[in-house]
Amino acid sequence: MTSAPTIGVLALQGDVREHVRSLEAAGARAVAVRRPGELDAVNALVVPGGESTTIWKLAEAFELLEPLRMRVKSGMPTYGSCAGMIMLADRIEGGIEGQQTLGGIDMVVRRNAFGRQVDSFEASLDFAGRGLMRAIFIRAPWVESVGADVEVLGLAEPGDRIVAVRQGPLLATSFHPELTGDTRVHSYFVEMVREL
Repeated sequence: MTSAPTIGVLALQGDVREHVRSLEAAGARAVAVRRPGELDAVNALVVPGGESTTIWKLAEAFELLEPLRMRVKSGMPTYGSCAGMIMLADRIEGGIEGQQTLGGIDMVVRRNAFGRQVDSFEASLDFAGRGLMRAIFIRAPWVESVGADVEVLGLAEPGDRIVAVRQGPLLATSFHPELTGDTRVHSYFVEMVREL
């Protein structure tokens, strides 16, 4: 794909405008996705941060949950940040009873692992060998464990926790790159979309 890919941002909750801006700065055409027909029109998707249980319930209410699962399962490149990481996890720890995800990445993610909103913090980390970047963690999850086919792209203190992963066409970070003005994560995702 040589032209600018069309990448949707799931616009149910979270930093939608910030992701749109970052994707456009990285060379993509970005559009908001709220309905199944809008999902059909994109090459790839970003699931932003917010609250994973709210995103799941709103996706059900907008009749998007199953279409999202089908597109992810069929290989649509998808990037999830923070709550979006939880949505792409096959298994979650600390979720509410009956909480559902889109799945796709063979990992166990712990919700709110770094603490509550008041425990939000910034850290420097190396993402995918692209040099140190500032990462913002807000009620962030971390990855407890990954399957054999999951590539670890970033670690953060305390304890070298896994905070960025990739499995095939799926990318996830527990931090919010859309809030820093650094487009390296979004550029990495746009490159993924072009390659796939």
